[in-house]
Amino acid sequence: MSRALAPILDHVRAEPSRTWSIIVTIYGDAIVPRGGSVWLGTLAAIFQRIGLSDGVVRTAMSRLASDGWLERTKAGRNAYYRLAGKGEETFRRATAQIYSRTAPPFAGHFEMILAEPAARPALEAAGFGSPAPGVWVAPGGTVPPDGLEGAVRLSAGGDAAANRALAARAWPLDATGAAYARFLDAFAPLRAALDAGQTLADLDCLVARVLMIHEYRRIVLRDPVLPAEILPQDWPGTAARALCAQVYGALLPGSERWLDQHAVDADGAPLPPGPEVWRRFAA
Repeated sequence: MSRALAPILDHVRAEPSRTWSIIVTIYGDAIVPRGGSVWLGTLAAIFQRIGLSDGVVRTAMSRLASDGWLERTKAGRNAYYRLAGKGEETFRRATAQIYSRTAPPFAGHFEMILAEPAARPALEAAGFGSPAPGVWVAPGGTVPPDGLEGAVRLSAGGDAAANRALAARAWPLDATGAAYARFLDAFAPLRAALDAGQTLADLDCLVARVLMIHEYRRIVLRDPVLPAEILPQDWPGTAARALCAQVYGALLPGSERWLDQHAVDADGAPLPPGPEVWRRFAA
């Protein structure tokens, strides 16, 4: 195992992550671009490098299949798992957020909605935050959800300091910023090692890539991705995305080479490469 990978494994083992959650990351990051189905042995090889047993992986796969996220087929004694229809739209949205979503420009005002508590799930899903009970705000231009009968819609804003203060009350930016800072602390040594010319084995490239995206997605999927003008100064999310993009690009050749050689479908054929992975973090 490369010296650069060991600290990452230590970091992941110290976090309250579960095997099934890492499997979801593997599918979204590496398997879905190649068609969505893979031999269980391919996943077992990845998890052996992480340090998890085949039994733990099989249990997690069975749980995901029981919950409707994966579909299981067999060819002889070999099991293959494909992403089920339930997960396709979820994976599509998550992919857009993780690899492509950048902060929009600030329109200079907030959309403000006064709504009943029952509207909370729909407003949160649409990207609105709440600075006070019954009050919801989002950067100007955010499209409110349907079904807000009786809600009052306003436009609000102030100077730069007031806008930042409103955003800080509406969204848990302190917690999100702290999570990004921990991500930077965990993966900056890997970037430094790669910058210094340290090379990783192809499987180590894939493991590092998957674990980095696993940690990153746990933050970014909860991040409202607000315009820079209303975020705190020196927002760590900006540096985290830059690090993730740089390291991801460095790990892609080796990790994709390992998948080319080891990832097979239910017919025993190599999974075809997914060209879209080379365009990730480009925007």
